[in-house]
Amino acid sequence: MLAGGGKPRAHGPAPHLARRSRRAPRPGARSSFSCTWRRTASSPEMRGAFSNPTRPVPSASVTRVGAVPPFPGRAGGSRGEEAGQRRSRQSVPAFLRETVPGTARAPFPTPLSCRRPPSERGPLQPGAPGEREAGPARLTMGPLSRETWVQRLGAFRASPSAFMAGPEGEDLGRDLLSDLRSEKLSEQTKVSLLALSLEYPAELWPDTPAAEAAVTSLLDTLDFLPPRSSALRRPLLLAATTALVAGGALGPTSGASLRLLHLLLGLASGRALGQGIGHASEQRPLQATACECLRELESCKPGLLGGYLGLLRGLLGQGGPVGPIQPLSLLLALALRNTLAIQARARASMQGLLTARVSPTGGGPWNWTLAEEGDAHLQPQVSPWLATEEEECGLSALEPSPEEALELRAAVAQLLDTSYLLTPVAQAQLLWQLGWALRGLRGQLPVLFKPQLVRLLGTAQLTLLHAVLALKAAFGEALFTAQDEALLLRRLILAAQHPALPLPAHLFYLHCLLSFPENCPLGPAGEEALPLLLESQLYCGLLPSLLLDPMALLARLHLLCLLCAEDEEKEEKGQGQSPRRYLEELLASLWQRAALNGGPRALATLCFQASYLVAHCLAGQPTVLMPLIHGLAQLYRARPVLAPHFVDLLDQVGSEVGEPLRVVLQQEVVSRPGGDEALGWHLQMLAKVADRDAQSATLSFLQAAAVHCTDWGLQQALLQVCRALLRAGVGGGLADLLQALARQLEDPDGRDHARLYYILLNHLSAPKLRVALGPSLVVPALASSLVAENQGFAATLMVQEAPAPIQLSVGARRAEGPVPVLQLQVEVLEPVYSLELRFRVEGQLYAPLEAVHVPCLCPGRPTRPLLLPLQPRRPAPTQLDIRALYTTTTGLTCCAHLPPLPVNFADLFLPFPQPPEGATLRFFEELWESCLPKGTESRLWCPLGPQGLEDLVSRHLEPFVVVAQPPTSYHIAIRLPPDSRLLLRLEKAQADGVPVVLRTDDWAVLPLVGDYLRGLAPAV
Repeated sequence: MLAGGGKPRAHGPAPHLARRSRRAPRPGARSSFSCTWRRTASSPEMRGAFSNPTRPVPSASVTRVGAVPPFPGRAGGSRGEEAGQRRSRQSVPAFLRETVPGTARAPFPTPLSCRRPPSERGPLQPGAPGEREAGPARLTMGPLSRETWVQRLGAFRASPSAFMAGPEGEDLGRDLLSDLRSEKLSEQTKVSLLALSLEYPAELWPDTPAAEAAVTSLLDTLDFLPPRSSALRRPLLLAATTALVAGGALGPTSGASLRLLHLLLGLASGRALGQGIGHASEQRPLQATACECLRELESCKPGLLGGYLGLLRGLLGQGGPVGPIQPLSLLLALALRNTLAIQARARASMQGLLTARVSPTGGGPWNWTLAEEGDAHLQPQVSPWLATEEEECGLSALEPSPEEALELRAAVAQLLDTSYLLTPVAQAQLLWQLGWALRGLRGQLPVLFKPQLVRLLGTAQLTLLHAVLALKAAFGEALFTAQDEALLLRRLILAAQHPALPLPAHLFYLHCLLSFPENCPLGPAGEEALPLLLESQLYCGLLPSLLLDPMALLARLHLLCLLCAEDEEKEEKGQGQSPRRYLEELLASLWQRAALNGGPRALATLCFQASYLVAHCLAGQPTVLMPLIHGLAQLYRARPVLAPHFVDLLDQVGSEVGEPLRVVLQQEVVSRPGGDEALGWHLQMLAKVADRDAQSATLSFLQAAAVHCTDWGLQQALLQVCRALLRAGVGGGLADLLQALARQLEDPDGRDHARLYYILLNHLSAPKLRVALGPSLVVPALASSLVAENQGFAATLMVQEAPAPIQLSVGARRAEGPVPVLQLQVEVLEPVYSLELRFRVEGQLYAPLEAVHVPCLCPGRPTRPLLLPLQPRRPAPTQLDIRALYTTTTGLTCCAHLPPLPVNFADLFLPFPQPPEGATLRFFEELWESCLPKGTESRLWCPLGPQGLEDLVSRHLEPFVVVAQPPTSYHIAIRLPPDSRLLLRLEKAQADGVPVVLRTDDWAVLPLVGDYLRGLAPAV
């Protein structure tokens, strides 16, 4: 043992600590901790246990190996005894570091109460160090290495839920708390562990007991830190606070809560410093961290610090600030706000809370009365006065006495006087808190903020400007005069026109103008209107322009629309260029840009956003809406591909714009010929705007369009229009159209839908027909006349994931046509209807592939090959990802993923056009010469199988042979899409192979050609 001396380890305590450990103990001052270890380690039972792994360890002689001795210099142990315990801990074999049978698995060692006065501690029992209970205990493993922690933290951050569900998840929190006391890990590694507990407290401490135990362990670790400066104290405070809040352990029944609150309050007041917690250089950082922790606890438990308002006031202004000003100011403002709200709801007075000076030291009970009453969670970052008038009425019920009112004024003035020392964000937050605290409170005039306005009205900080506008919204003319309002408005206008302003700041100023809080608003609350002092002359610099960013253009357009709504009288008198005329010219320019064929999608989106904004703001002015409607109709006439944007616009605008726009668009669609190339877009638009109006024109258009609906997509779009007409109550000619479609359409799915619509039209009344085609919650009883509303019916309306009953393979190669075509062979294991095969190619080597539709497939019946045209952008092999969408015999729509299909390099081969007879050799020579000098020439050896060259060419290359002299010479020309060529000369064949000379105008295909030719012989 090293209690009485011994050579210290290289990684043990410092030399001066080691020298102190060699001093002889005072007479009669034997430490029970060292005595216990000497008795335990030298006892026969332990010696036998060390020598015999199978021998059980007596519970009375086992102490906690993972226990941490009391800190040197405190009651309960010495530095020499601490080193002795560490050495004894190292001497324990690995097999004894498992949990002793019959013991509970403690997540961390029982904390020592070394900070309690000696008078409060019980007598030390022999064989138990400190206050630890006797009996069996868990023997923990040694600390994990840094590399192990890096791996565990990486796996945890990759998927926290999966890691916690795995075998290592249960021990993560316990190992983290244990290794925070390890001497083998650096402080940087421990800070990383604490950062993990700050990010994922709910995963590490999922319930209240675990969170409270974690907080106790973290506070014990804080107690055991040496008195020198350490980077762990502040993270430990933050981690303990986070665990307490996230685990829901903050409450009057929690011992850890009481311990943490007293510690934080003592640190914030500076009285706990110098008592073994922290070095003198850490005083202000620790005070600031303690204030932040207390502010977090007060935010989660309003009223927690209500009994310490007087103490916080004293810390902030008693002979100069005692600690950091900013954290103390924000903490006092939040506590004051919450206390006022709680006392107002309880209809109680302040009861001297602003003047009570409670000492933060001592382990007395905490006053939870206000915290239990303050059940509402008030966030300090939110503007409460803009949303909750009920709380304002509640504040008006608080009637402080003259003395309390005087103290409240003094507290607010004290906070405002030191606010200029805070950062802009902290100042803004302080103004939010104090503004809410004084709004609606009787006898508390807002004149206390008046001295701050001189400084705040000229600020360039957006956060402070936002807080000023919030104060204006809260107090109005009681705080801001008409001159102040005009100055603030002019400043916003000039700032919004600054050319070098960043986009976020530009949008902020425009938003402030749109939501400017006026002293005396004329309209009702919530109505959009320009400020009364904003005239046309001031607005000239804020006119929208096409050169602006889209978001800034829309914000300025919003202002222009509000200006047009208020400037109608001046426009009627013809005074200069009216804002309305400028608005019409701007919309015409936006429509003109959106009508360009092939234009960017962003231009079309901006055009419809601007149209919606105008329709929303000027819905009551027909003189503006009529040009808007006609302009949109002209835009659709020029570019029908924008039909989805029109459908979305009709869903968003009101009836003032939506109804006339629907009529105009319907007339625009039905006036087109049925065979228009934009037929799909016309049908999509007609399905949205079709109604009982213009029935004959609509049905005539549909009859003409049915002839051109040859593919499945157009047929479904046509049936969607018929469905819309059914919902609108159109009959007569629609029945004839549906009957014709049931006979005329090629796709069986389309014929079935047409027949179903025809049956519904002839057998259901109009109310039941509307319910059948569009289920309504208003009349749910009528739906039962058609189908049973059960889970099976809901399943028929959704696409189901299912195993694929389809087998797809690539058939024989088809070397003809302008593009390569894959022949796909389809086999099914069960009947499949309305099959749609969707193909996708990763990357950009191939253009998007069209889907393939098959009406019906049955097992055992022969099927024709499916032709899939390929559109490669580069001649390279690839792999097709396939998804099948089909209908089963039970009526369910299912989707399945099929195994990928390879597209080989040879599948892209295409022949050249056949040259005239007798000119084949010259044709090949011209192709051969045209490959150089831009292309390349290469030579390689092609092995032959036992059949020879003639059989190899007939099997693989016969469609591409231009000149042939069998069996020894062949000239082959291959066209590679999109515009490459490959020429081969196979001459002078030998028994085992043939030399090949190739030319191509595409260097990238050389390795592909080599692999292909070398693979021909094994294929033969």
